[in-house]
Amino acid sequence: MDRLNPATGDSLEPIPDDSDEDVDRALSRATEAFDEWRDVPIRKRQQLLENAADVLRENKREYAELMTEEMGKTLESAVSEVEKCAWVCDYYAENAGDFLDSERRPSPAHAEANVSYEPLGPILAVMPWNFPFWQVFRFAAPHLTSGNVGLLKHASNVPGCAEAIAEVFEKAGYPEGVFQSLIVHSDQAEQVIEDDRVVAVTLTGSARAGRSVAKTAGENLKKSVLELGGSDPFVVLPDADLDAAAETGATARTINAGQSCIAAKRFVVHTDVYDEWLDKFVAEMDELTVGDPTDDDTDLGPQAREDLMDDLHEQVEQTVEEGATLELGGEPLDRDGFYYPPTVLTDVPRDSVAACEEVFGPVAAVFEVESEEEAIELANDTHLGLGASIWTEDLDRGERLSHRIDAGMVFVNQLVKSDPRVPFGGVKDSGYGRELAEHGIEEFVNKKTVWVQEANASDDDVTIE
Repeated sequence: MDRLNPATGDSLEPIPDDSDEDVDRALSRATEAFDEWRDVPIRKRQQLLENAADVLRENKREYAELMTEEMGKTLESAVSEVEKCAWVCDYYAENAGDFLDSERRPSPAHAEANVSYEPLGPILAVMPWNFPFWQVFRFAAPHLTSGNVGLLKHASNVPGCAEAIAEVFEKAGYPEGVFQSLIVHSDQAEQVIEDDRVVAVTLTGSARAGRSVAKTAGENLKKSVLELGGSDPFVVLPDADLDAAAETGATARTINAGQSCIAAKRFVVHTDVYDEWLDKFVAEMDELTVGDPTDDDTDLGPQAREDLMDDLHEQVEQTVEEGATLELGGEPLDRDGFYYPPTVLTDVPRDSVAACEEVFGPVAAVFEVESEEEAIELANDTHLGLGASIWTEDLDRGERLSHRIDAGMVFVNQLVKSDPRVPFGGVKDSGYGRELAEHGIEEFVNKKTVWVQEANASDDDVTIE
């Protein structure tokens, strides 16, 4: 895998690809490991996950520097990402046993019915570059602890992170083969999904990648979970705290240099407060510092790759050609590396690129609406449905409107975020299935019905197959 430092454009030492033979051996190791790992007591698995959290915290600076070097996120945010990975390990180390306890179900007096949560086997995780540690750990923490084994196909620009994550589990004391990183390209990943030794697949990525993975998994009758893109609305109503909505809105649009599926992307603002909020928002965006991601004063690092920056700029230029007004930014910075400034577009046509496509960078599309009804209609006017944010001082109003937005997650007076305690996922072209909380750990288990009845008992229930 060839690598570039996006902050400088300089080449990094390449990491050798895995051959087909390497992948075959890894799949065999995974199968052998599962046969033993599935029978390891849950308390032991939880203890190993606690160990993984300790390894992450002890080495957080090293892992953070690796993320910054490979994909350009600020060092401060990279350290926070490692800490969040440790948190998700803590969460499942504490709660996985309760989540996976057998559940007693109603049954006749002479029988006992239970639901048992049992692991499936080797699972392939196809993960993106934008949160190169967090995306992996929110898969691995629950599903290794439930007794599955993991195979990671990471994005091609963060192979060093993939190797480091595998080392975390090794240092934590996990048996060989329970978690492995495959340094492979997309064509090899498809072959892995098709392999009989893999029982399920999860992907975080684009809708295009999701369709491809879902097709391959479906043709092979394998369970899949997809967390895909987002074009999240950020709705500002007349009774919102405008200072908070502007400050948080700027953060929500530019976190990770705007390269986040749950970033606020379409700002839907009521006409009564539009001008005032827009002035505050543009000022907040303009105050953000773009620069060296290792500098403590930097708010936004580079875009992860040059082609991604070029695609982003093309979206901005086309949206302006389609009638939008450029209020701020809008040109790549003239310096080494792949830097794009905070950008604000207004008067955005409803059928323009920035309205209809996911814009994966620090570019905000702002829309003015005349009513609450129009705000909800515009918020839902997208093929994506990952998250949404509503800003209002009336909490009852915020909760009522949250049920009218077509999204997997709605936050009132808060930016959309992932939290181990609540399920994460979307609807429409944003995918299906859930990660995190008890809902996430249940995605890759066999919810097995176990019915135990007295041998000579008669059953008056009517049985219909």
